[in-house]
Amino acid sequence: MELLSVNLGRPRPVPYTDQADGVTGIDKKPADGPVRVAAPGPKGVGASGLAGDAVCELRHHGGDDQAVYAYAREDLDDWERELGRPLANGCFGENLTTGGLEVSEALIGERWRIGSEVVLEVTSGRIPCRTFQGHLGEGGWVRRFTRKGATGAYLRVIEPGEIRAGDPIEVVHRPDHGVTAALQFRAVTTERQLLPRLLAAGGALHPESLEKARKYLAEQAG
Repeated sequence: MELLSVNLGRPRPVPYTDQADGVTGIDKKPADGPVRVAAPGPKGVGASGLAGDAVCELRHHGGDDQAVYAYAREDLDDWERELGRPLANGCFGENLTTGGLEVSEALIGERWRIGSEVVLEVTSGRIPCRTFQGHLGEGGWVRRFTRKGATGAYLRVIEPGEIRAGDPIEVVHRPDHGVTAALQFRAVTTERQLLPRLLAAGGALHPESLEKARKYLAEQAG
């Protein structure tokens, strides 16, 4: 398992974002050298966990529980075949493009050591948005991405440090609850009946998903 690229975005104006200033950092490009990774702070205040990476819409992106976004090169390759066009590392807005790791099937609370310093923890899958669809230029993309369910994974920073392309990735902790990023994604999007299953992931789960699961259970009980 390997980190193929570390991808950073710069703010640029686009016509397809709901962000008030009309800018987005979703178009990420591989960095040439090492990149510092650290917890950015709470959502709404903290942005990306990677130094030099822009997160422009702080209402929905960034913060400690979405500090880093990872996507598997294998899933990008699958999308290439389906869409009939090349997809470069970083084009899904992912910070980390991985090789040899089933990112969407990672367990909530699973921890990865990348290189010699950094440890990250999986918190949730990625919900597609209008900006993602506009960036790719694919009609009906939000629906299509949701249907496929190869969501990638958001991660929080447990141990900060530097990472770079070529670093090995090691899974150093894997919980036994069976709640994957893909299952969490389905529960909060198209299959709400799965929400109670998310509670098995406990505090490792993204707080917003944990709240949704608890609210769903309360509704069912009431």
